[in-house]
Amino acid sequence: MNPYFTEVLQAHVAIEAWLGKGDGDINALLARFSPDYSMITLTGAALNHAQLSEFFLAQRGARPGLDIIVDEMRLLAEWPEGAVVRYRERQRLPGLTQTTRWSTALFTLQAGLPLWRHLHETLQS
Repeated sequence: MNPYFTEVLQAHVAIEAWLGKGDGDINALLARFSPDYSMITLTGAALNHAQLSEFFLAQRGARPGLDIIVDEMRLLAEWPEGAVVRYRERQRLPGLTQTTRWSTALFTLQAGLPLWRHLHETLQS
């Protein structure tokens, strides 16, 4: 499988475990993201790496039963130092309506491993 697709899937498994069960290593989770990371959230807010770190630290285990499904991955562009991937993410919480978002992620390679450099999420209504 494409290494960027593998990273998208593995990162969401780690995020689901962290947010849903409080399981995992926060340092390993945060190491997936470039120090220069930026994100545009569903609400239009811009986050940097420090704000993402604060979010994860505050939200450990805060979403019991969280289920994240990632599909519809597409490699939009790839070059020797990185790639852009689009994917669909569906999140479910017990007793709540599923949310679906389309995400576009920019990756850079560091020591041959993909790092999340930028993420832009758009809610599908």
